[in-house]
Amino acid sequence: MTATTYDALDWSVDNCPIGRAMEILGERWTVVVLREVFNGIRRFDDMRVRTAIPRQVLSNRLAKLVDHGILRRTPYREPGSRQREEYRLTEKGFDLYPLLIAVRDWGDKYLVGAEGSPLSIAHRDCGADVHTEIRCASGHTLTSPRDAVPRPGPGARRRRPKPS
Repeated sequence: MTATTYDALDWSVDNCPIGRAMEILGERWTVVVLREVFNGIRRFDDMRVRTAIPRQVLSNRLAKLVDHGILRRTPYREPGSRQREEYRLTEKGFDLYPLLIAVRDWGDKYLVGAEGSPLSIAHRDCGADVHTEIRCASGHTLTSPRDAVPRPGPGARRRRPKPS
């Protein structure tokens, strides 16, 4: 199938990985929680203080991320206190890092004022800024969305029968 013969209306989106991912990640506070954990904030009370997320909302978002295997609970105990849990990224969670960098890049481009971004991300080894980049499997860098074409993947299902 060539890019010119693809008609998006012919194909179902019922099993779309973007839609399925957004069922988990598509709420503002979920992404904020992930930002905090990636920035090293792992404890419930620290997240509440830093973000002002309502207690029940934070509890629900953390539970959802744990249920989906993105975070895991790890027990800790401060001297003289009861045991509590902090939240750590799983491998599945770490795989979301490019998404957060892409969202940060977009926000830097369109939402940050003249004062600049409050967050930069640097490569630990050389100190250079980290940004997202899109490449094809052959290693070519795509510089525009127009450099890519959608087409049905192996799990695609037709919405309606193909005309004869």
